[in-house]
Amino acid sequence: MSIKLSPGKIAGLKAVANEKGVIAAAALDQRDLLKRMIAKVRGGEVADAEVVEFKKVVANALTRNASSILLDVEYGLPASKSINGKGLLLAYEKSGYDVRGPEKLPTLTDGWSVQRLKEAGADCVKILLFYTPFERAIFNDIKKAWVERIGAECRALDMPLFLELLAYDPHGADESGLEYAKQKPEIVRHFMEEFSKERYGADVLKLESPVQMAYVEGTRAYKGVRAYSRAEAMEIFRSTASCTDKPIVYLSAGVSHEGFIEMLELALESGVKFHGVLGGRANWQDGIPAFVKGGSTALQQWLETTGAKNVQMVNQVLSSAAPWHSARSMQA
Repeated sequence: MSIKLSPGKIAGLKAVANEKGVIAAAALDQRDLLKRMIAKVRGGEVADAEVVEFKKVVANALTRNASSILLDVEYGLPASKSINGKGLLLAYEKSGYDVRGPEKLPTLTDGWSVQRLKEAGADCVKILLFYTPFERAIFNDIKKAWVERIGAECRALDMPLFLELLAYDPHGADESGLEYAKQKPEIVRHFMEEFSKERYGADVLKLESPVQMAYVEGTRAYKGVRAYSRAEAMEIFRSTASCTDKPIVYLSAGVSHEGFIEMLELALESGVKFHGVLGGRANWQDGIPAFVKGGSTALQQWLETTGAKNVQMVNQVLSSAAPWHSARSMQA
């Protein structure tokens, strides 16, 4: 279904894309996770001010090569003031999800609205949703209504909405295991079909890989146990991408930089017309030891060398990606 985008949504999407219309964005909206990552390397507690400083240094460095950056409002707003004139996406959801149950119910950041995100400088809004068709219907209805309300809020304020969708197992199975790897393509296919419906108001879908690369035979990431052949994995990329007419961007989902590059290359080899990335930990996580050991100066040095190279390598792959306005839903 093609739609006519409003002027504000067009302006927001242009702001976060590069000159070719590809969304070559960095992601740094991690909060509690980032604290844990730093604490693990240090072997001790991490102050909020350190997280703020880390984000300021990384955001400034990465946006020299990225088209835009995704930040949070809890620790990331100071970083948003120095992003080299690039586009800004702000996360609306609270860090993680409701931990009181296994259903992974989403919540919004206290004290924030789309209006306030816009006033804070956001060109686009992002929300994160854990979803699987195998969850109990009562909880999936809560999640669907949650997205509907945010989609309506973004429409009213003429703000583009990026919907980040992550699969999970409602029974608590090992999500790095073989059985989950076999089930994952079905989950991804289902949530892409569901949340491409106009009732949700998502303008761009932010997606993880529909396959677990460690189980794809013939890849560099392969660990020796097969869930899919290379040809089967390529067909999964094609079939899932065909489930939506929205622009899609891939996320790195905590894999290594090499793993992220290989995943993007496999998507391109499959013939998938994706529209960019929101690359997170794969770009900057290896800079944490430098930060812990030598502070901002050491982190800056790492970012100017290895960090810059990481983003440039992603940009090389993205030279074959499609502009967001070429997605079927954007065609007049």
